[in-house]
Amino acid sequence: MKDYIEERVLEVARYIIENKATVRGAAHVFNVSKSTVHKDVHERLKYLNRDLYKSCRQILDTNKAERHIRGGMATREKYRKFKDHKTAV
Repeated sequence: MKDYIEERVLEVARYIIENKATVRGAAHVFNVSKSTVHKDVHERLKYLNRDLYKSCRQILDTNKAERHIRGGMATREKYRKFKDHKTAV
């Protein structure tokens, strides 16, 4: 693996752990695709730093378990704004 990839993998993992970030959030910060972040933390990190991998994996599993709740809240907020806008007009 090339040095710059290894460096990115470790930086992304540290960012996710420090900020309890999602894959999408980390991808945005590091200006890479979600697929790249996913491959970095699920495949490459395992071979570079096992402890960091376990910590990162734990956060991503928590995010995955909570995503349906976040999606529901976002939808609720969307329709609340739509309703407020409609009654104001």
